Amino acid sequence: MKCGIIGLPNVGKSTLFNCLTALKAPAENYPFCTVDPNIGRVNVPDARLDKLARIFEPEKVTPTSMEFVDIAGLIPGAHKGEGLGNRFLSHIREVNALIHVVRVFENKDIAHTQGHIDPLRDIQLIETELLLADIESLEKKKEKLIKLFKSNKNKELKTELTLIENLIHLLLNEEKPAKEYSPEKEEEIYFQNLHLLTAKPCLYVCNTDEQKVNNTVSIENIKNKYGANAVLPISASLEAQITELDSEKEKQEFLTALNLTESGLNRLIKSSYYLLNLITFFTAGKKEVRAWTISKGTKAPEAAGKIHSDFQRGFICAEVYSFEDLKTAQSEKALKESGKYRQEGKEYIVQDGDVILFRFNI
Repeated sequence: MKCGIIGLPNVGKSTLFNCLTALKAPAENYPFCTVDPNIGRVNVPDARLDKLARIFEPEKVTPTSMEFVDIAGLIPGAHKGEGLGNRFLSHIREVNALIHVVRVFENKDIAHTQGHIDPLRDIQLIETELLLADIESLEKKKEKLIKLFKSNKNKELKTELTLIENLIHLLLNEEKPAKEYSPEKEEEIYFQNLHLLTAKPCLYVCNTDEQKVNNTVSIENIKNKYGANAVLPISASLEAQITELDSEKEKQEFLTALNLTESGLNRLIKSSYYLLNLITFFTAGKKEVRAWTISKGTKAPEAAGKIHSDFQRGFICAEVYSFEDLKTAQSEKALKESGKYRQEGKEYIVQDGDVILFRFNI
């Protein structure tokens, strides 16, 4: 799964990306410093993995991970190709979710492409470009479908054409993003295949001054408009300082001095993970304790397929217990004695925190 980091130029996208991935992507004070997208894979922090490792004492511990893509800054007119806009918009189409970085900090030495700080205006500028790009894409799709429908009036084409027309009305007339459209069951596959920019889930990351990580009027205004769960305040410059510290002890002391329980980066990674509607299950034994990523609602055979296709093809059952039950019992033996260790079949929906042993035969 990929999260694309977007926003206007000079809002701190590349600085944040560098902190996340420990890569040294260019982060200079001029527009379009980033042209080709930088991609980095990041481990998802999960304290449960450490606890499992203490219980099983494995040879190897493997966390789950996700990808972040640093996409160049957009400017007004991007949907028409301004500022290499078409190229950048194509990069956005390739990701699963958006991390929209919004500049809240003041700094006379860092130029703002719009002249002055106005976070809600800046968000609207980006969202308008995504909206206009989607409308243009839908209009082109509509033209092709109308031509096809004239020569072949089948039900599938009619369903797809109606969907396109409904979406154009939503985006153009109501000025609402595609994520607010609820497709009918027969429309779902066509909706997914459109890969609309405004259909992607979005987390608004407010890049703040170091002294105002959690307390600015601008951040409250963004929360009021988009919802508190969709907004995450972070100081990219502060996070850059934390990543430069050598040890975890130094980092924790630094956070404690700032009255913070964990780094903004950890919160961002976790928020991005849940933004994508993902959960974690675990496999555990003496050889390896490992975390695996699946979408919420995944059934046991499909989860087994994440490990190996043979596991899914020859699925017999899943031997399952929850991490919370293991934490209480402290061993698989005690779990079995308490009746918390169970077998589940093909229709079982894997839950976040499940520890699973898959039985299969091929």
